[in-house]
Amino acid sequence: MSTRNTSEKSLIREIVRKNKLTQEVFDKTMGIFNQFKAESSGLVADFHQIYDPGSGKSARKSGHDLLFEYTDRGPFDFELKFGSDILIFFMHSNVFEFSRDHEVMKTAYTREDKSRSYCGIIHVFNFLADSFAYNRTNDLGYLIGRVFVNREQHYFIEGKREIGLLYNNFPYSKLGIKDIRSILHSSIRYTLNFDLLTPPFENMKEVTVSEMQTTLNAMSIRTGKRLGFRFQKDELEE
Repeated sequence: MSTRNTSEKSLIREIVRKNKLTQEVFDKTMGIFNQFKAESSGLVADFHQIYDPGSGKSARKSGHDLLFEYTDRGPFDFELKFGSDILIFFMHSNVFEFSRDHEVMKTAYTREDKSRSYCGIIHVFNFLADSFAYNRTNDLGYLIGRVFVNREQHYFIEGKREIGLLYNNFPYSKLGIKDIRSILHSSIRYTLNFDLLTPPFENMKEVTVSEMQTTLNAMSIRTGKRLGFRFQKDELEE
């Protein structure tokens, strides 16, 4: 009976320890995500202050509205809309650990304390604004970056081009306001330079009557900046 009690106490301690760890990581990531929201909202406010149509620096001189909007979609996601693009920032509600083969796991920082390898994740997706405006549910979105945050607020980014290249020193990088602003700017800059390409002719030459009828009603032929994107390396980026 005593052996059973000892075993159960050990199990309970492990459950409590793991729950405390995941809750700590979740709370830290949620705090960071709320800072992303605040900085994004502030960025949009700054934009409209600079390009206020009522001032001498009107963005409407060319006859076109210069769109830049922030929308809080709920506790776990928000969007930035600018021009023909939307960036959706999405925080996963679960906590993850890096795989054994990941370079983060090979650092002295995580070897000294395995709990440091548990992270919350903030995803950054790029969509075409028209995909939502015209309810084109078959259109493609693109994962352009993932921000990993641990309980000590150290962070690591996997991403495309400049988004991922500048923020990969997990043992020493602690996420602060300046870093959040830099990530936002890099994400927007990458999106602005990630142009819409015409789908290959061979992929578009046949269409069913049903698809065409749907297209005429809702413009639902699948569109994306890179047709068939699945977050593998883009050949066009080389």
